[in-house]
Amino acid sequence: MINEKMKSIPRTIAEKRLIAAPGIFDMVSTLLADKMGFDALFATGYGVVASGYGLPDAGIATYGDMLDRIARMCTLANTPVIADADTGFGGPLNVRHTVQGYESAGVCAIQLEDQEFPKRCGHTGPRPVISCASMVHKIDVAAHARHDDDFMIIARTDARLSKGLDDALSRARQYHAAGADIVFVEALQNEQEILQASESVGCPLTVNMAAGGLTPALSRDTLGKLGVAIALYPTQPLFAATSALHRAYGALLNSGELEDCGDLYEFSAFNELIGMNEVLEFEKQFPEPPGD
Repeated sequence: MINEKMKSIPRTIAEKRLIAAPGIFDMVSTLLADKMGFDALFATGYGVVASGYGLPDAGIATYGDMLDRIARMCTLANTPVIADADTGFGGPLNVRHTVQGYESAGVCAIQLEDQEFPKRCGHTGPRPVISCASMVHKIDVAAHARHDDDFMIIARTDARLSKGLDDALSRARQYHAAGADIVFVEALQNEQEILQASESVGCPLTVNMAAGGLTPALSRDTLGKLGVAIALYPTQPLFAATSALHRAYGALLNSGELEDCGDLYEFSAFNELIGMNEVLEFEKQFPEPPGD
């Protein structure tokens, strides 16, 4: 199953079909998204750190923190998972360890970025980036570290805001030449920049459709026409869940009326989602023996 999942993303890209990958951030979001029929899911660092630790995406979570949660997500999901691995959690040796750890956990594509440590969310303003040569070295290490050639390496550059579009695109081309299968130019400003990136990088392009981010929200049809291979939607599910929780908690505090909590997921459907029905069936098949 893992080998077949690993082949899915490169096969879909080869078919020139846009991959729309929604963010998953905890186990319930993983279970639910996995049943929807997406080509891939995106284990978003922003969401995983927020939901798992109540912290911002600011380089605080460690490799071990992230791997523990992402490995569990991959175990639950039949859909291929693209995982955010920040800067690789250190230098080239850390990158090798990260690539092999994520691949062993069942991740199908890993995103590595060229920000200086500690990294930040790419839509919070210009971020310092490491030298192009240093990132090229990291990508070369990552490409040699993987065991399965179908394990995709996505090289992200955050140079657009701090160094300009031309520098970001130059970096993207060099990252591809170093071994990245896909490049991700963060914080592109408009459709023309997306088109320019897709035409100039020489490999499949990822863009970020983060809610409230700097890249304009575009339809999947438009993204496909602009030559985008993967569109990430990291924050929409997280923000939707947070909004629903805010409403439910407010209703319970103010009125205590269930109808004020919003459109609730059915109890029976949630039990089905998390596998409670399987537990009940197991207990029927293997009942506890009567006590002495």
